Amino acid sequence: LFRSLFYKLEVTMATVEMKGIGKVYDGGVRAVDNANITVNDREFVVLVGPSGCGKTTTLRMVAGLEDITEGELYIDGKLVNDVPPKDRDIAMVFQNYALYPHMTVYDNMAFGLKIRKYPKQEIQARVKEAAQILDIEELLDRKPKALSGGQRQRVAVGRAIVRKPKVFLFDEPLSNLDAKLRVQMRAEISNLHNRLQATMIYVTHDQVEAMTMADKIVVMKAGVIQQIGSPLELYNNPVNRFVAGFIGSPPMNFMTVVIKEEGGKIMADEDGNAVEVTGENADRMKSYIGKEIIFGVRPEDMEIKDTAQAGKTLKTSVTVIEPLGAEIHLYVDTGKHSMIARVPPRLDFHVGDDAFFEVNMNKVVFFDMETEKALVGSEA
Repeated sequence: LFRSLFYKLEVTMATVEMKGIGKVYDGGVRAVDNANITVNDREFVVLVGPSGCGKTTTLRMVAGLEDITEGELYIDGKLVNDVPPKDRDIAMVFQNYALYPHMTVYDNMAFGLKIRKYPKQEIQARVKEAAQILDIEELLDRKPKALSGGQRQRVAVGRAIVRKPKVFLFDEPLSNLDAKLRVQMRAEISNLHNRLQATMIYVTHDQVEAMTMADKIVVMKAGVIQQIGSPLELYNNPVNRFVAGFIGSPPMNFMTVVIKEEGGKIMADEDGNAVEVTGENADRMKSYIGKEIIFGVRPEDMEIKDTAQAGKTLKTSVTVIEPLGAEIHLYVDTGKHSMIARVPPRLDFHVGDDAFFEVNMNKVVFFDMETEKALVGSEA
């Protein structure tokens, strides 16, 4: 939906550094604890996690809408802890878009420039160019009540663009849209980032948004950063069970197993439903023989087999079948654990059928039972 035109509104780029940032509310409620995040120039960073994890509070501290209790915040190398929001040179797109209902689209986009006393001609030029980029030129005379959700979202983004801020902040901007429009709009925001080459921080609870949009993802839980990395780093090398279960759709499957040695082979055994651990994981698991650990495998790393193969396949029973056209999500039960497998659509299953899976041991992640940390390298 974006037009192929040169973006003339040059955006000032900047880095954002959070050093030991913390937020404690009255009564000692700690919303964010010791957050250390560096957002590089022109980087698209997504803060993701469940409701109440502190991601929006973190964003609001960057914006200056929440006071910082602990730590230091730098924008473009300048300490801004006590700098008012209007002087931080940031622009924020809110979840509810925060458009003025009595103003036209043009006036909504121009408002921030007008109160900063920009010349009328420059305001007109900036609004026109932003409207061209967002394909909302024909909406400039309308008021928000006459717009769809997607159109309102574009207007909110346009209002941020005309400011030419150092940093764009997005607070769950797609959560009010239907599923189809969310997919479309996240592609448009990614396209916009590529066009502007701007520094952007984006908050969402939707890990699919995070995976598809981010250069770097910050996973948070209960106010604490769990892991920071590229989408593929987090997907392939989660540091703990929480990250492994949160990143990925459908989520990673987990089983509690006992590591055993049988005939020189390392086995992961769930009450007799045992599979051989091979490759690097076999070496890692030798020190865990006789102990319980958590066995994690993603749905796409379970290959369906026609028959049981001792020590090679997990035996399960089909409980739910979800045909999705290009694939089937097969919900199965091992006896103690429920799991999801992604299988080809040509396969014919019925509830109650036995299903046998060979697990790709090169992709399995093992986690400590107590700490739930991933067992990798020298940790195992």
